Amino acid sequence: MTDEKRQIAIIYKKGKSLAKETGHEMKLWLEKKGIKVNLRQNVDEPERLKTGEVPIRIAPETEAVVVLGGDGTLLSVARLLSNSTIPVVGINIGGGMGFMTEVCMEARYEVLERILNKDYEIERRIRLVAEVWRENRLVFQQTVLNDAVINKAVLARIINLRVSINNDYLTTYKGDGLIIATPTGSTAYNISAGGPIVYPTAEVFLLTPICSFTLSNRPIILLDSMEVEVELEEKAGEVTLTCDGQIGQRLVPNDRVLVKKAPVPLNLIRTPFNNYFDILRSKLKWGQN
Repeated sequence: MTDEKRQIAIIYKKGKSLAKETGHEMKLWLEKKGIKVNLRQNVDEPERLKTGEVPIRIAPETEAVVVLGGDGTLLSVARLLSNSTIPVVGINIGGGMGFMTEVCMEARYEVLERILNKDYEIERRIRLVAEVWRENRLVFQQTVLNDAVINKAVLARIINLRVSINNDYLTTYKGDGLIIATPTGSTAYNISAGGPIVYPTAEVFLLTPICSFTLSNRPIILLDSMEVEVELEEKAGEVTLTCDGQIGQRLVPNDRVLVKKAPVPLNLIRTPFNNYFDILRSKLKWGQN
């Protein structure tokens, strides 16, 4: 492959002028080096359907996708690459660092140099596929990087969720809902609900009840080869399945939610600037007065 045919995609957060300006600057910098650049603002699927905007297309020969924004933008872009092994790097526009968008603005060109020189390592982050089955019909399917969350409306009654693992009955959770999270998502909603922090490349995923009515119901760590089935009770009220906090699907009584490991992981470019424990200390403010 010649330099003239090399391609990099840059996707920046919509509505953030600094992200747009930075994207155009990086595009010019790459083009001076003979690199073809696909520069697009991020438009998530629900918003695209409302506005009629053209969906983002990432050519399969793209060497890397650079995301300018925060963790939410990277989650959205990850859905574009649900069946792709193209590596992704996140540059945090908001200042500081994110759990996934760990590169600060000052290091953006050093990261680009490393990408062009293929001087980086890859972290493979497992993803999950969440499906909703209704009367034996598949009515919803979504790949998630962080989590699939089943929860009730604010004023709805406690919901009962019958959970099986690999077709073996586990328990019926009674409470506000259930979080099914990847290691990447262990520091998202999961941690707020009292779930454990899991190293992001571990080959496991988590079940964490939300405000469980039964105090003995605790979070469980499962092997990523396992499949989880959650069945709603017949009298369930307003219940929603939310994927990565961005895509929602209304559930009805007797719906079955199946969650299993996605066939393709997300390839996240690992940089030498911060390790995972640096990020934990910074984001969670450990050791600070």
